[in-house]
Amino acid sequence: MSEDLKTIKELADEWGITKQTIQYHIKSLTNKNRQTNDKGVTVLSAIEQEFIRGKVDKQTNKNKTNEPTKKRQTDKQKEPNINQYLLNEIEEVKKNRDKQLAVKDKQIENKDIQIAQMQNLLDQQQRLALQDKKLLEEYKAENDSLKALKMPSEDAKEEQSSNRPKTELDSLKSEITALNDKIKGQEQANNQSSKKWYQFWK
Repeated sequence: MSEDLKTIKELADEWGITKQTIQYHIKSLTNKNRQTNDKGVTVLSAIEQEFIRGKVDKQTNKNKTNEPTKKRQTDKQKEPNINQYLLNEIEEVKKNRDKQLAVKDKQIENKDIQIAQMQNLLDQQQRLALQDKKLLEEYKAENDSLKALKMPSEDAKEEQSSNRPKTELDSLKSEITALNDKIKGQEQANNQSSKKWYQFWK
């Protein structure tokens, strides 16, 4: 197929017309994407060449009666097959459309996967939140029960104080009495010594 590709200059020289004429007719092609050779020069396929040749012949009304019969027959066989060209273009458009649809389908599929993952994460988060709430309530109830054990009521405190061993209270009372006696004895001793000093000075 590559040998059928020709540049605009090659066609202009072959057909005896200007490059501008060919470039003008190139605008009539439905396929706007131009092929290039390894040098980056625009080239036309055989079908595109036939299409443009038909346009050129129609415009210039060239008379081919002076050409040999064989060449006329060959040219007749090479008459532009516009229908085939258009069919090829339509097929190319369909391929491109199918590719774009496949890409869109893949994107939609990826979006569906992402939505499913997000929904799953949301469900997990809600379950964890419920578990946290339940644990918090359990901890609170346990904490309240511990507080009730550690902090007895006022009635319990009074009961505990009234249940103290009587011997302990009696011993405390005797100690207090002994201390009071000791203090009184000390006061009396102090008073007597101050009286002695007072009499001594007299």
